[in-house]
Amino acid sequence: MELKPVSPTVKTPASWFTGDVYLTPIHTGAGPSRLTVGLVRFTPGARTNWHAHAVGQTLHVTEGVGLVGTRDGEVFRIHAGETVVCPPGEEHWHGATPDTFMSHLAMVEATPDGSDPTTWLAPVTDDEYKTADQT
Repeated sequence: MELKPVSPTVKTPASWFTGDVYLTPIHTGAGPSRLTVGLVRFTPGARTNWHAHAVGQTLHVTEGVGLVGTRDGEVFRIHAGETVVCPPGEEHWHGATPDTFMSHLAMVEATPDGSDPTTWLAPVTDDEYKTADQT
């Protein structure tokens, strides 16, 4: 068994997010475990860029209300206590609604070959975001 110290919270890179988003790393897989977990806090209106995960991603909303959008136009409003499973390779984005904070646990598995499990793409435009919030 291993007890890990608390990791410091950091502001996420502006190249991958719009708005103010903060990440607290919780676990990074080592050895046979390939799971990485982080607590991600979005301020109102903040969101990720479009992105995809080679092995998929699971999000568990811990507080607030958020949005998740997919390339096929599906948009989901997500609430505290709900879990979203993004399949491998699906391009998507997620973030807070314009007027609420949202936090979630983001869980991603590393790829078996050790390559980057996340492919970051273009920002979600203001028009895409506003349209999503109207659903």
